[in-house]
Amino acid sequence: MRWKSGRRSTNIEDRRSESAGSGRSGRGFRIGGGGKGGIGIIVVAVVIMLMGGDPGTVLNMLLGGSAPVQTQTQNRTQTQTQSRNALIPAVTDEMAEFVSVVLADTEDTWSPLFGQMGETYQKPHLVLFRGAVKSACGTAQSAMGPFYCSGDQKVYIDLSFYEELKHTFKAPGDFAQAYVIAHEVGHHVQQQFGILQQVHQLQRGMSEPEANALSVKLELQADCLAGIWAHHANRVRNIVEPGDIDEAMNAASKIGDDAIQKRAQGYSVPDSFTHGTSAQRVKWFNLGFRRGDLQSCNTF
Repeated sequence: MRWKSGRRSTNIEDRRSESAGSGRSGRGFRIGGGGKGGIGIIVVAVVIMLMGGDPGTVLNMLLGGSAPVQTQTQNRTQTQTQSRNALIPAVTDEMAEFVSVVLADTEDTWSPLFGQMGETYQKPHLVLFRGAVKSACGTAQSAMGPFYCSGDQKVYIDLSFYEELKHTFKAPGDFAQAYVIAHEVGHHVQQQFGILQQVHQLQRGMSEPEANALSVKLELQADCLAGIWAHHANRVRNIVEPGDIDEAMNAASKIGDDAIQKRAQGYSVPDSFTHGTSAQRVKWFNLGFRRGDLQSCNTF
C-alpha cells in the first residue's frame, strides 16, 4: 500500500499511556447483532438512507420503546490473549503514523461522497489505546478487538490487534490492516445515515438468532463500505499496490464467523453468527471495491 506520502489525520487521540478496567464496547470488528422481522421494510429504508434521504416515516411504523440494544464484542479466550501478548513488540510510532494516514484517506474518500449527496461528512476520531479503554459505550479491553462506538462516534483500536491479525489469523499486510480501519469507519458512515440507530430499534424484542441475523447484515454492509473506500482511494490517490486487494480479502476470509468458530471449537453455529461467513465478507468487500457506489451496499 502506498501510504507514506499520504496526508496525516488530525483526528487521532493517543491514549496508549492510559489504562482502564474491563467492560463492554460498541460495534466491533467481530461483534453481535441480528434480525428477521420487518426486513422487507428495512430494504426500502436502507436504500433511502444510502441516497441521503430520511427513512423515519417508513421505520416509525415498526418498533418503538426502550433504549437501543448495546452490542458487545466477542471476547477472545484468555489463552489467545496471553499468547498474543507474548508475541507483541512495542508499538512503534510508524504504526500509529500508518493509522493516521489511513484515517485521513477515509476522510478524503467519504467527504466528497457525502458532498455529492448534499450532505456533510462528520469525521470520526480514532482512539489509540493499550490494554483497555473507556468510551461512551462503556469500558473495553483490547481482547475485544477494534470497535466503533456510536455514543461518541469514535473508532477504537489497540494496535497490538495487528500482530494477532498477522500471526493468529494468518492475515498479514498493510492493506489488511487498512481494511480493519475502513470497516470500523464504515460503521460511522452507517451512523451518519441513521442505519445503526434504526437497526438497533428493530432489534428490540427480537430473539437472539433474529438479532444476530440483522447484525450480520450491518457488518457485511460495513465490509462493502470498506470496499468503496478502497475503490475511490485507489482511483483518486493510487494507493493500491499489487497484492493489496488480495490482502484485504484474505483478512475478510480469515475473520468470518464460520472460520473463527471452526478454529476455536471445530464446528460452527450459524444462529450465533454476528458478522457473516468468510465467503460473505469477501463477497461484500469485493463488491464495494469493484463498483464503488453506495447502492451496491444494500445488504438488507
